Amino acid sequence: MTTSSSERGVSLGMPQLPAPDYPDDVRARLEADAREVVARYPDSRSALLPLLHLVQSEEGHVTRTGMQFCADVLDLTTAEVTAVATFYTMYRRKPSGDYQVGVCTNTLCAVMGGDAIFEALQEHLGVGNGETTGDGKVTLEHIECNAACDFAPVLMVNWEFFDNQTVQSAKQLVDDLRTGRDVTPTRGAPLCTFKDTARILAGFPDERDGAVAGGGSAGPASLVGLRLAKGETGPARVVQPREGGPDSGPRDGALHEPSPTEHLSSHDAPQDTSASDPAHPAGPAAEEGE
Repeated sequence: MTTSSSERGVSLGMPQLPAPDYPDDVRARLEADAREVVARYPDSRSALLPLLHLVQSEEGHVTRTGMQFCADVLDLTTAEVTAVATFYTMYRRKPSGDYQVGVCTNTLCAVMGGDAIFEALQEHLGVGNGETTGDGKVTLEHIECNAACDFAPVLMVNWEFFDNQTVQSAKQLVDDLRTGRDVTPTRGAPLCTFKDTARILAGFPDERDGAVAGGGSAGPASLVGLRLAKGETGPARVVQPREGGPDSGPRDGALHEPSPTEHLSSHDAPQDTSASDPAHPAGPAAEEGE
C-alpha cells in the first residue's frame, strides 16, 4: 500500500508564482538599455552576461524579475538564465551592500596578512562571509585571488584595488565607507556604489569627471615580463641579489639574464632542499613505523 505525501509528513507547498514584472517606467528604460547592449553582438544570447549586470544595477542583485526580463529580451528560458546567474560569483543572488569589500585570502595574500584581515573585519563588522552590515553599506566576502600579488595583502571594494593593507587600515577603510567619507582606491577609477559599478560592467560609460583617466596599472614586479617581451632594456631584477650572487645591475645596457638558481620574485622564501643543501641529501622514504 502506498502512502500520500501528507501521510509521510512531506509538505509539497504551493508552486512558486511567476516573477513580478518591473514597473512600466523601469521596464521601458531597461528595454532601451537592453537594445543597445544586444546590438553589440551578432548572436543575441551572447548579451546575457552584460544584461545580468544591467538588471543587477537596478536592484543591487539579480532578482527573479531581472532574470525573467533577460529571458524575455533574449528569447531564452528562465532556466538558461538562472544557470548563468548562479554560476558567476559577480552576480549577487540576494540583497547586498553599497560596497562589496573583498579580502583576498589566496595563498600569498593569506600569508602576508589576508587571513588576519578577513577575520578582523568579520569581528569588526559583526558579519560573516557574504553577509551585509545592518546599515546596508558593506558586504564582506573573501576572494580567492585579486591578481595583484605584488601588492599583497589586497582588498577590493566594488572591484577597485586597495593595496598593501593591514588590519588597522582595513578597519579604517570599512569605517570610512559606512560613514560616507571620501575613499580613494590605490589604483583605478574613483570609487562608486555597487549599482553604479554593475552598470559600468554592463558596458555603459562611466560619465564621472576623471573616471576614465583614473585607470590603474599592475605593479613593477608584474610588468617585468612584459617589458622583456617588448625588448625594453633596464634592470630585470625585482629584488637585490642574494649574497654571493651575480651583480644585479645591467652591464653595458644589456639586461641581466638570471641563472636557474636566481629568483626574481619579491616574495621568494627559498627553503633548503636536497638540490641546494648537499648536507641533507634526499634518501629513500622510510618505511611506515620506522
